[in-house]
Amino acid sequence: MTGESQPENIQSSASTSPSVAPDIREFDVVVFGATGFVGELTARYLAEHAPAGTRIALAGRSETKLADTRRRLPDAARNWPLIVADSSSPASLDAMVARTRVICTTVGPYLRYGEALVVAAASAGTDYVDLTGEVPFVHYSIQKAHEIAEATGARIVHSCGFDSVPSDLAAYELYRGVTDADAGEMTDTTMVVAAMRGGVSGGTIDSMRVIAEQAKDSSVRRLLLNPQALSGAPAQTPRAALSSEPSDIGIINAHKVDESLRGTLAPFFMASHNTRIVRRSNALLDGAYGKDFHYAETMSVGGVPGVSTVIAGAVGIGSGAFLGAMSFTPTRALLDRVLPKPGSGPSEKARENGYFVIRTYTRTTTGRRFRSTFSMKGDPGYKATAVMLGESALTLALNRHQLPSRAGVLTPAVAMGDALIDRLHTAGATIEVTELH
Repeated sequence: MTGESQPENIQSSASTSPSVAPDIREFDVVVFGATGFVGELTARYLAEHAPAGTRIALAGRSETKLADTRRRLPDAARNWPLIVADSSSPASLDAMVARTRVICTTVGPYLRYGEALVVAAASAGTDYVDLTGEVPFVHYSIQKAHEIAEATGARIVHSCGFDSVPSDLAAYELYRGVTDADAGEMTDTTMVVAAMRGGVSGGTIDSMRVIAEQAKDSSVRRLLLNPQALSGAPAQTPRAALSSEPSDIGIINAHKVDESLRGTLAPFFMASHNTRIVRRSNALLDGAYGKDFHYAETMSVGGVPGVSTVIAGAVGIGSGAFLGAMSFTPTRALLDRVLPKPGSGPSEKARENGYFVIRTYTRTTTGRRFRSTFSMKGDPGYKATAVMLGESALTLALNRHQLPSRAGVLTPAVAMGDALIDRLHTAGATIEVTELH
């Protein structure tokens, strides 16, 4: 490791030029928000798995809390420098991002705390990864940071945890498998959460609170209801009817997804974000997935036709009721008493016992059927997310020569593709494509 072991109080960017080339930056990765629950999990993962010599620093608002976090990490983090920076201080953010190849941020809700940082990273030519599940924030980023990042060479990569790495890479791997098999183009494509154990993170719940509040604005509601909200360039948000893509809250006959499936599929609670990320990947790849590519996300609730239909219907009604309750102040106050709080999370045992398995099905223009599988051990919203975020940061920092020559506001698949898949394989994930017969 390089750098001093004493905390640094960053207050001004005057002494550090944001134009320093990434290859000669002081750090490879800075974890911003390291004192939060998922931030510390990510820092711990990096301490345990980053290659020897990787230059990592921890950043946050409180020098004391940063030092406490560092003391709890494995020995590899003992001399990691500490950087005091605050989302409300643009100068501190400018100084922080100018010193690192990659800024890895867990400071959310991003609509509340992330706008200045994403612009600072784009301006400095610093690669950026986060965990946002907030469509309006990604849209803001495209509008404000995409062209800046293209000019500086920065890769701004949102949604690098359970939202939306499995969704994005599974669709990307299907595309690669279909292309390699010379099987035509992808058409109707549906992700099915086949199995999952784990909870929704407090940070995700907090993001939902912010989105529910913002959705009172009609322009935000139109954005949230636009299935192609993230598919355009700055100032070119496509106007797509809600009916142009599968519903995010509908129930689906599983046999229509693939003839091997039975029962009824329920809505998946993060479909409204993940689907937009996958569609942005297709747009950034110039529609490579297919002219008639349509994408949906669902959740298995069993294969017994009558029973699964009742459960799927209940999930759909419950999802709608939950979103409605989150937007209504009195009922949201009641939910806040029982929902996970930001900065909190399950026990280590619960995190270890979690897992997820997703299977994504597609039929091609030649009539052939393919399925991708993405599975990992660990609670999806916590342990698995820390692995995916940590490996995304390491991919951008250490595998730069393997990455596509793209810059701007990207997606995990478009920014990192095969290099991230290889890293996740090594980290224990299963990501594979099978042709179905």
